[in-house]
Amino acid sequence: MLDMATRVRGGAVSLADHNVTLSLADGRMRAVDVQAAPLDEASGAVLLLIQPRSIAEQMDRTLTHRSAARSVSGMAAMLAHEIKNPLAGISGAAQLLEMTLGDSERELTTLIRDETRRVEKLLERVEAFGDTRPPVKKPVNIHDVLDRARRAAEAGFARHVRFFDEYDPSLPPVPGDADQLMQVFQNLLKNAAEATPKVGGVIQLRTAYSPGVAIAGPGGRRESLPLLVTIQDNGGGVPAEIRRDIFEPFVTSKAAGSGLGLALVSKIVADHGGVIECDSEPGWTVMRLRFPIDRSAEKESKR
Repeated sequence: MLDMATRVRGGAVSLADHNVTLSLADGRMRAVDVQAAPLDEASGAVLLLIQPRSIAEQMDRTLTHRSAARSVSGMAAMLAHEIKNPLAGISGAAQLLEMTLGDSERELTTLIRDETRRVEKLLERVEAFGDTRPPVKKPVNIHDVLDRARRAAEAGFARHVRFFDEYDPSLPPVPGDADQLMQVFQNLLKNAAEATPKVGGVIQLRTAYSPGVAIAGPGGRRESLPLLVTIQDNGGGVPAEIRRDIFEPFVTSKAAGSGLGLALVSKIVADHGGVIECDSEPGWTVMRLRFPIDRSAEKESKR
């Protein structure tokens, strides 16, 4: 960085260096992007802008995961459909067998039916993950969906959590399916609540208009993603060994987890033309979701 500052002082208009490894005060290493620009030619002052990891790198990883997830989801959905048929036969046979047994023996057939139903529920989630039908999109107020998800969380799994919100009231609607977006935020809030401590758990919800990020859409058209939603918790953080692959199917740190929750979240967000990324360290996790905005209202106003 000192070399960059010297070169800028020597006459360069501005310089940028991507993926620089920066050593932090606590000994951790962090990949950052560095930009240097002259602040005042007379004094020779140089402005250094240091940003954690380029958005482009994160977006590239997100889109790579999206492609892999779609390939796995198609295979998983096909297998789920094939497995459900024999499971129904096993459950039905156990129910018939139950009629011929005494009370003590029925414990085993009850166990068979309960475990069969548990597997069926997992397969239903796999099938939902493999659903390729596009969502029916309408203009959605993202704050209404966030508030619904928050109220549901506060009434159930997040009773121990304090919520804080910081919303941008000027945000335009998102083109999407409100119920599917509700599923996204409920899943993320559930993960966040489970990660937070039982005493002192905090979840922060923020929205903002953040232009400058775009992805390639159909026909090579660039789709801007200016609407930013962040969900941050003060939990233990995502384990480092799965952090990069957290949105891939069947990746989980939970002993009893299926590894489909965040993969389904990523799929729904992608189906809405958006992207999701995770940033985590011990003591906190941030989920950032970026969406396109609904342009129909603007088009109507111009007519």
